[in-house]
Amino acid sequence: MSPDRRTAVAAGSLFLLTEVAAIAGAALYRPLLGAADGRLAEGADTRALLGALCEVVLVVAVAGTGAALFPVLRRRGEGLALGYAFGRLLEAAVIAGGIVAVLALVTLRRDAGAADGADAALVALHEWTFLLGPNIALGLNTVLLAYVAYRARLVPRFIAVLGLIGGPLICASAVAVMFGAYDQLSPAGAAAALPVFAWELSLAGWLIAKGFDPGTGAGATDPLDHPSA
Repeated sequence: MSPDRRTAVAAGSLFLLTEVAAIAGAALYRPLLGAADGRLAEGADTRALLGALCEVVLVVAVAGTGAALFPVLRRRGEGLALGYAFGRLLEAAVIAGGIVAVLALVTLRRDAGAADGADAALVALHEWTFLLGPNIALGLNTVLLAYVAYRARLVPRFIAVLGLIGGPLICASAVAVMFGAYDQLSPAGAAAALPVFAWELSLAGWLIAKGFDPGTGAGATDPLDHPSA
């Protein structure tokens, strides 16, 4: 297996892991965020802790995609490669802030004397990190990677187009949520996130099954980066 093929498999596997970890984490800790009157249902704290662990895996996988793709993207432009890698690190850092909020909330809700204000503040903190990380930062990172993939033809263009559509759409949806147009966990929010979800799944599947498009050569230098060539 060539180095580029190994990179493709690693990146594709990490993208799949981000989807699994994000869905599992949210499903496990969401009941904690909506607990009535701050009261925990039986076992809710344990599920929330398991959800936080899933999101730790998510943080590692998100940062890992930037690191895994860096050698290939650098051949298409070092600035774009660095931008994507640091963008994914920023996304991971924001998600990590949300994890801390969930863990602190578990501690407060285990304590019957916890202040309602602190409790509500932590829920709000998590909601904002969820909006800024897995929505706005994810959307910007998606546009950047999809642009490079489209221009360099690293994957079939219909996959790259999904990212070019989904990235701006999820950013626009996040802004709409920010200004109260609708709730993030709503049919409109889910519909806006669907193209990015499809992009990551199709990208992951293609990289694992096929690798980078052999018709262009992932190791080739983009002629747009060297006009005099």
